[in-house]
Formats: sequence, structure tokens, C-alpha cells
Amino acid sequence: MIVLYVLLAIVILLLMIMIHETGHYLAGKMLGFKIEEYSIGFGKAIFSKKLKSGEIFSLRWIPLGGFCAFKGEDEDGKEDPECFNSYPCWKRLIVLFSGALFNFLSGIIFTFILLLSVGSGIVKVSDVVATNGNQDVLKKNDIIMQVDGVEPTFLNGGIINLMKGKDIGDDIILKVDRDGKIIDITVQKYAIYETNEDGTFKLDADGNKIISSKVIGVTTEYVKYGFGKALLKCVPYTCNMAWECLVVLGNLFTGKIGLESVGGPVTTIKTIAVSTQANMKNLLLLFPLIAVNLAVFNWLPIPALDGARMVFVFIEWIFKKPVPRNIEAKIHSIGLLILFALVIIIDLLHLFLF
Repeated sequence: MIVLYVLLAIVILLLMIMIHETGHYLAGKMLGFKIEEYSIGFGKAIFSKKLKSGEIFSLRWIPLGGFCAFKGEDEDGKEDPECFNSYPCWKRLIVLFSGALFNFLSGIIFTFILLLSVGSGIVKVSDVVATNGNQDVLKKNDIIMQVDGVEPTFLNGGIINLMKGKDIGDDIILKVDRDGKIIDITVQKYAIYETNEDGTFKLDADGNKIISSKVIGVTTEYVKYGFGKALLKCVPYTCNMAWECLVVLGNLFTGKIGLESVGGPVTTIKTIAVSTQANMKNLLLLFPLIAVNLAVFNWLPIPALDGARMVFVFIEWIFKKPVPRNIEAKIHSIGLLILFALVIIIDLLHLFLF
């Protein structure tokens, strides 16, 4: 069964790649660029079709990337008007920008579907089972809007993560929607203890009861958005995803988080497979997350990525003279090798250490 989930994960990753390359392709076609090949995957071609226009559409063996090859991308284009670099800078910028733009726009669509079918992370109390007094202030069908002033979302881990730092007896202020009225209520966590098969409590070496979990005593379900609200919220929610992605990258570069927090395509496939196996609803969250992460990452000015290529075009536009094409090509080639090496190292670390 796990094989099916891995295959599903690969298909999802290929879909994201296809969306990205389609952005480049459509922008290139609309602006009149000469496109030589549109490919999903790397390595030897499994399938290849050449059109009358000369364009080649191919599917390749290694499902970890793709490309949309424009004529003469690494050439000056002075002698051939069909070469990529012979076109005006603004046109090239649009083409380079459009791949990640399509990922971001697809992220908005996926977020809309997520909000409509699952929700944003806000929950409704489906049952109150508390035994410490919380049952006197919490009511069934209460919608928990905030935890200590913070709205629970999938991005911040929801109410469980927001209450993680609270201990037994600590006040937790919940803002709830009760039958359309917004009120603040105060609850506290209490302990659930581990028990033996005979119902007696398990004890540690000092004779104290072993705590299994600290809870507020409710079962919850996600609150789905209506069509109109999902439509209004999907763009800001997607932008928040993009911001969180930048925060993670910033924390990675400053050393606040380790490499275990990021991963390459193999780790992404593993994450999708495991998450989908655990709960199919997780898939609806992963779709916009992956799409937005691809968009943000590709816009970064890292050699070999679209962001860096855009920087070189901006330099050409500003100074009216390009960086020598051979130097730019070498920078991108070295960047690509470093990027591949880093991705492989991170994936190996995730497979064997993290």
C-alpha cells in the first residue's frame, strides 16, 4: 500500500513541476519566443513528441524536475532574432517570472479548495468531556477563534500547538463564537494519566502517576468556510504561507533552525506519502504548501533558479549591457551543481539521520 502512496506523491510533485513549466511555456508563447522543448523530468526520454512547429514535448525518467527550453538561452542573440536573449528585457523577465507565478496562483486555488473542504485550522467543539471545571465554561458547538489572542491555523499548528507551552492550571484565554456572539472564556489544562490493563495508574520510579497528556477536555472538528468566505480568505491565507516560507528560510540561514526542517524532492515525496497515508485531508494542506514553497524558492536570487536569471536580466536592462553570457552560464552551472549537491545531502540526512 505504501508504494501507492509514494506513486501518488510522485504524481503530485510532477503536477507542481508541470504547473511551473507551463507558466514559462504559456508566457513564452504569448510573447512570441521560440521554444525548443517542454519536458517533465530529467534523464532519458520515456515519451517524446515533436510538433510541426518544431517544439518537442517529452516525459523523462527522473521525476525530480523539468524544463522549458528556449532557443539560445545561453547565447548573445545578436545574430539570431529567435534567440531568447535577443528579446527585450521586459519580455524575458515576464517569461522567467511566470513559472513561479503559476505555482503561486495554483497555491491560491489549492488554498481555496482547502478552506472550502476542510477549513483554515479554526475548530468547533464537537463534545465537552472535561472533568476539571472546563465543562462549566465550554459548550458544544463553540467555535474557537483565538487562543491567547492568536488565531489557530494550519500554519501555526492549530490550538494544540498554541497551547503547548501551557502547564496544568495555567489560564488559557479562548475567544469563542457562541451562537454568533463573540465572548472570552478562561480554561486550564488538566492531566490524563497512563493506566495499566487492570485500570490502575502507572507510576514512575518515585511513585508518581505518569502523565499521558495534558488537555482541556474537548473533542473538536475543523470549521469549513462557505464559498464566499473561502474566496475572500484564500489570497491572504496563501500570502501568509509564502511569508512563513520566507521566515523558515531566514531562520535556516541564521542558524535558528537546522537542516532537518527542510528537504529535497525525495524528502518531499516521503512527506507527502506519509501524510497522505495518515489522513487524506493532509493532502489538501500539502497541495498549497508545496505550490507556494516552489514559487518562493524559485524567486530567490540563487544561481540556476529563475530569481537569479531575473537578476542578470535586470542588470542588462539597467546598464544596457549584459554580463558576458559565458560568465553567466558558468555561474548558473556552478549554482546548479551546488544546489543538486545540497539537495542530495539534505535528502540523505533525512533518510539516515533525521
